[in-house]
Parts: sequence; C-alpha cells; structure tokens
Amino acid sequence: MSITYSRPTSAPTSTSSSAAAAATSSATRTERAAVSRPTIAAGAPRCVWDVGARLGEGVVWSPRRQALYFVDILGRRLHRYTPATDAQESWTFDEEISALAEHARGNELFVTLRSRFAAFDPEQDALRTLHVPRGEHPNNRFNDGKCDAHGRFWAGSTDFACSAATGALYRYDPDGRCTRHHENVHIANGPTWSLDQRTFYFTETGRGTIYAFDFDADRGTLANRRVWLRLADGDGDPDGMTTDAAGRIWIAHWNGACVTAHDPADGRELARIALPVRHVTNVAFGGADLRTLYVTSARGDLDADALAIQPLAGGVFAIDLDVKGLAANTFGS
Repeated sequence: MSITYSRPTSAPTSTSSSAAAAATSSATRTERAAVSRPTIAAGAPRCVWDVGARLGEGVVWSPRRQALYFVDILGRRLHRYTPATDAQESWTFDEEISALAEHARGNELFVTLRSRFAAFDPEQDALRTLHVPRGEHPNNRFNDGKCDAHGRFWAGSTDFACSAATGALYRYDPDGRCTRHHENVHIANGPTWSLDQRTFYFTETGRGTIYAFDFDADRGTLANRRVWLRLADGDGDPDGMTTDAAGRIWIAHWNGACVTAHDPADGRELARIALPVRHVTNVAFGGADLRTLYVTSARGDLDADALAIQPLAGGVFAIDLDVKGLAANTFGS
C-alpha cells in the first residue's frame, strides 16, 4: 500500500487574516524567527527502538507505567517501551490500530482501529468494541487522535490511499456519544490544544495545513475555523503535534526530516531539530520529568537506496530538552 501523500490542486480558502501570515515566504519566515527565537537547548536525537515501523504513530507517554506507547498503523501493532529497563513489548491486531489514550481507571487503553473505537487491555490481551461511527466512507480508516482535558477522544479519519479528502473529525465521549464535527478532511492529524483550552489545532496533512478552531472546553464544540500554519516549501507536510508547558506547539514534519516548535498565536517558528529520517510522523513529551520529546517515524515504501541513506527509518527517537511537556490527557478523566 502506498502512503505517499497527494495534495489537492487548489488550497483551501482561509477564513481569517491568518491566511496572509501563512502565505509569508520561506525567507521572510526564517528571518523573523531568527530575530526573536528564544533559546531551546536540545540533545542529539537518539534511536531508542529501531522497530522498523511501516507507519509509526499514536505516541503517548504513560506516567502510570513510566512507559511509552506507540503504534505501527500499517503493521497493525501496538508497542510499549519502558526506558528504565529498556523493555520492548508488542501486540498484534487483525486490523489497523492508529491512536490511543490511557483510560483514567484500570488497565485499558482507548484505541482507534480501522473503523471503530475500542478498548484494549494489554495485560489480559482483551479487546472490546465501543462504537462504530455511522456514515464513514468504506475506503477510510482512522488515523491520529487524542483526548481533551475532559476525557473526550478526538479522532480523525483518512482515505486508505491518502489521496482523497473523504475523512472526518469525530469526538467520542466517555458516556458513549459520538459526534462528527468536520468533513472532507484530507489526512487527519494532530490534534492538540492551547494551554487555556480555548483553541483547538488540527492538521490536514494532505492539504499541508494546520487549522485553528475556537474551542468550547465545557461543551466540546468547535467554531471559527481558520488557517493557522502552512509549512514553507521544502519543509515537508505537517503531521502529529503536541503542546509543551509553555504553550508552544511542536510539529512532526512528514517528508521534512525534522520537528519544529511554534508560537501558538501566529505560528512563528521558534526551534527546529533535525532527525536522521525523512518521514517524521508524531511527537509526545515523556520521561519522569516530561523533558524528553519522543518522535515516531515511518519506513513506508522506502526502497533499498533510501533505506541505505536512512537505515533508522521507522524507528522511535528520544530528544532531551530543557523545556517541559504536558502529561497526556486520559480517556474518561
């Protein structure tokens, strides 16, 4: 299966003045960032698990277990890595698994499978279906997702071939309600939130765009979609995201070989860390002090020549930072 992203021929129209900022040239954006960029000290990326994932994603740090969960969507596997012991554990599924969150109570993980929300207990190797959304396109699968501060899981879907804008954005509540919020999505990724929980950030990788929405945290609703960021030419496409304790948005660059940190207000680039792989897919803060940035990647359809240049493609990387992240929200919290 090819996972080459294909953008539509026309870009979406902005709904606010942020589109003008998003259209800033690469040179201007680089110059602006260099003038006002704060210092963020970062260690060299190190590969903590050369797992060779076809499509690594869904990275979540578990404070409870002091372990890192992540998935290989196309490999249909859930992985758990425990840094203290270097333990590496894996579970294989009968279908694609794409995103997850710890449950607020018990050992279960909330997971998105190909076309359903489910609960999985790794210790018992037990899986149960929670909900199958109605009206989902038959050629779609779930992709990225994350819990908000109220314990609701937000998940986006994508066309299997990553070539058509047939995806949607869903919110699944702990009481079992499922709401479709946004349609015609071209490769759903993210999401993440501002520190004050008033802004929701959501990526459409196929459009090369990150959108911002007004977010009502109490009601779990979205409004006022606008373009927040489009990456400069040559920077690849935006993929997974996370927010640090200072409110900066960290972005994985598919086909861009890096992660970047951005100002949440205007999208200005504040930091950039190069990775030894092209297909960088997702990011999450972890470690006992939440100062380690974990990064997943994809091996995908790389040929022998490409793998010779980037042999760690599909691996999971750790980067020590002098900035702190936020603990992942749990389902049902």
